[in-house]
Formats: sequence, C-alpha cells, structure tokens
Amino acid sequence: MRRTGTERRTDLTEPTDPWKDSMRKGGPVKKIIRFFKSKAFYVVSGLIIQALILLLFLFYFSRQFILIYYLMVILSAIVAIVIAGKDQDSSSRLLWIFVILALPVFGGILYLLFGSKKIPKALMIKDRQAYADYKQYARQNMQTLKATGKDQVLDKMVSMAWTNGFFPVYEHCQVRYFPTGQEQCQAIIEAMARAEKFIFVETFILDNGRMWDSILKVMIEKAKEGVDVRFIYDDFGAFTHMQPDYDQWLESQGIKTHVFNPLKPQLAMQMNNRDHRKIIVIDGKTAFTGGINIADEYVNMKKRFGYWKDMGIEVRGKAVEQFTISFLQIWNYQAARNTRYADYVLPDTEFRNPEQTGFVIPFFDAPTDENDTGKNMHMNMFNLANKYLWITTPYLVIDAEMIATIKLAAANGVDVRILVPGIPDKKMVYAVTRSNFEPLIRAGVRIYEYTPGFIHGKVCLSDDENALVGTVNMDSRSYYINYECGIWMRKTDCIREIKKDFESMFEVSHEVTMAECQAVKGSVRFYRDVLKLFSPIL
Repeated sequence: MRRTGTERRTDLTEPTDPWKDSMRKGGPVKKIIRFFKSKAFYVVSGLIIQALILLLFLFYFSRQFILIYYLMVILSAIVAIVIAGKDQDSSSRLLWIFVILALPVFGGILYLLFGSKKIPKALMIKDRQAYADYKQYARQNMQTLKATGKDQVLDKMVSMAWTNGFFPVYEHCQVRYFPTGQEQCQAIIEAMARAEKFIFVETFILDNGRMWDSILKVMIEKAKEGVDVRFIYDDFGAFTHMQPDYDQWLESQGIKTHVFNPLKPQLAMQMNNRDHRKIIVIDGKTAFTGGINIADEYVNMKKRFGYWKDMGIEVRGKAVEQFTISFLQIWNYQAARNTRYADYVLPDTEFRNPEQTGFVIPFFDAPTDENDTGKNMHMNMFNLANKYLWITTPYLVIDAEMIATIKLAAANGVDVRILVPGIPDKKMVYAVTRSNFEPLIRAGVRIYEYTPGFIHGKVCLSDDENALVGTVNMDSRSYYINYECGIWMRKTDCIREIKKDFESMFEVSHEVTMAECQAVKGSVRFYRDVLKLFSPIL
C-alpha cells in the first residue's frame, strides 16, 4: 500500500522552552499590551510613519515648487526607460513601469527606494570576500567536473552549476528522501543526538512549539557536552513568534546565535532580502535541506490548512562540504571574526562510499549576485526533460519566461504535471497561481490540486533519473530576492522513492480541467489579472 503522506506522526517531546510559557500567559488584555510592546508593532508602525512623511514631503514640495514637480516627472521618465532596458524578470519590470505611469511624480522615487536591487555596502563587501574565499576553495574540486563521462544531461547541469556559482558535482554520496516533515524532523533529531564536533542550523521560520522544543533540547544538551552549536534564524520569519532578545537567551544556553538581517523601522530595500534557506549540518558528514521550517505545522502537530505535506532530503558524503561552507558564508556576514572553512570541512579521506550510485549538485542562491541560480536550475532541468516532468510547488507565481519554458516542454511531448495546494496558505498568492492554470492546461500541462491540504514541498522529478529538492519556490521572491538552497540529483537511489511519493500524491489530488478554468467568472478573472500584475511583491 502506497503512502499518501498523511498517516505518519512524529513523537516529539513536551515543551522545554521557558519563553513559550511566558508568551502564552495572561488574558486578552495582557496579550494586547504585549502586542503594542512587540517588535512587530514597532517595526510596522515605524515604516508606516516614515512612508507617510516621505509622501507628504514629496507632495508638498511638488505642489509648492513647479520646478521640483517637473524634475520629479523627468526623473520618473528616465527611471522608466532604465527599467525597460534592464536585464531582469519581465513581471517585475512591468509592475514598476505601471507604478511610474500611474504615479509619474512619485514613481521614480519609489523605484529608487524599493525597486532597485540595492544591497548594503557592508553586506556586499562581506559577500564578495566570502565569494572570493569560496571560489579559491572550490577550485580543489575541478577534477570532479571531468569525471562525468558522456552523459549529456549531467554535463549540461554540471556546466551550468559551475558557471552560475562554482558549485561542484559530487559522486558516491548517500542520499535519503523524506516524503513528510515528520520523518525528516525525526531524522534530524536523531542525527543531532549523535553529533560529536559541531551542529549548524539555519532556518527561515522559527516558532515556539513541540518541534522547536525537541530540537532545542538536543542542541542545549550537545552544547553542554562541548559540541560547537550554531544557529541562524531569519528575523522576519521569527519576529511575530519569538521575543526580540531571544537570541541572547539562546547564547546563554551555549548556542551561538545570529539573527539574519534584523528588521528595522526604516525604508530600505534590503529589509526585503530574507534568508529562506533551511540547512542542518552535523559534523561535516550529514546535511539536511528541504521545505520544512521549525514550526509545528510543518510536522502536523498543529493544523492550519488541512494536512501539511512537506518534503526534504538528507545527504551524506563529500557533498556535505557545500552546506558547511554555505552556512559559514552567512555566519561570517554577521560575525565580528570570520570562521575558516578549513576548520570544519573534512578531507576526502573521511568519505569512502564507492557503492553509492549517481551524482549530486548542491546549490545556493543569493540576491547579491546576478546569477539567479535557483531559477536557472529549474529552467535547465525543465529544458532537459525527455519523457516526463513532475513538479510540486506551494506557489505557481511565474513570469512569462518560465511559462514559456513549461509550455515548450509540453509541446516537445513531455508529460508535464504540476501539483499545487488544495488548501492555500495565502489566498491572494493562490489567486495568481490559479490565473496560470488555463494557459498551461491549454498547452498540454496537467495541473493537480492536493486535496488533503497544503503542499509546501519544492520538488521536481524527470525521466526516472533526475530530481531536485530544496527551498526554492516557483515565484519571484525565491528566484530574485531571497537566499535559497537545494540539491539536484542524477541517477541516485532515492529517485525511486521520490517517484513513489509523486504517484501517491496524484492519487489523492484533483486534476483541474479546462472546463473548470473557463467557468471562472469574469470578475474573478479580472481580480486575478490585477493581482498577477503585482505578483513580484506578493
């Protein structure tokens, strides 16, 4: 009997985090008081006040001084011309040109504040230094690039990955696929319990609950044993759940902690760049990634949108060094003193797995470069599919280029299937997702909605030989704005398990028909089209 991914549960520990009780204590009045004292209220109110002051300032001067008015209109026109010529996704360009046409006085200023790909100077300097350090280190793997043989699919993926960020290909690695968040969480806890040297954890969302309590308990115990335990969590993914000084409490427990890109009440584009990656590395020998964040809904300990279907991957072998290095790159962005890669990357002699088949390419993406690695990994894999291409994504918010790529695969006779949630977590985003159904179905793509609930996994499978599992959603935020990661596989043993999981998901999903798409009311279509225009910022 095949698993549908709905019958397994993980026996997680009872809460051990003292902050959890403090967050829940008190009645409605105390909760309201805590909200007004919270960082979320401080940041959001600060941004609103600044935005209003800026708009009033610009409005006043443009009305009082006609020269300033025309200068701002000219600036907007120049910015619109620059945007039209930029080498960036078409949907983002269309949005900003629309904003400038609608607001000719303020549009240019708004783009300069929020639309351009601005990165803080300090972050850019550290990023370039980290990239230079990694590039020098990665040359040690050049010989691996010559060992791929006459496999055209592998050669093209290897060439693209190396060109996009010097990501090497590895062989003889053990890869394990997890069809549920529960199973992956249990494996992570068990691997952490065996740690002897170091534990690195990086997550986007951090929320109090049984999942975090279970992981935290092991991390604290290992820190007391002398294991080097480090933790990175994104401030946006935690600031509505955790206390503002939670990182200080973790430090007091022996866990070295960094909060990525702390939110501040300032109008700055870099506040939009978030760390969406999920990385766990143990002793440089085992690494995990995939869709699950650290919150109870990801392991179905809390019901939000029906059954929460998530997927992940574990890799053991030389490829783990890429996850170690990538974690330390983000760590060094924020550290006063850099940590050397060489102190945590194991020599080749530590890995002897000749019985393991296939190749893997771990990859990482950042908004500080122009490579768009996550999107390119998707597009290259889609273009190389011959027989079938199956995809799961929580958000199908794609631009014209990606739509054309998927249509082309279907036109080439490839069995293209895309599986999206049956119960969405973001209704406006899901409206944009559904707006893409009709053109894709008309081109021969089969669209499925996962009936049991919300599917959060980001998995691609093709031809019984290729698979991709990671954190990259099919939307502009993952492709262009956030830090992301994943692993592409060729002819690894776990691909059979991934196909079985897809087949079990199709069995419990509803296939969307053309008749259903054409039956959508005109007003709903118009609403979706408007949202689609603003999809780059959803």
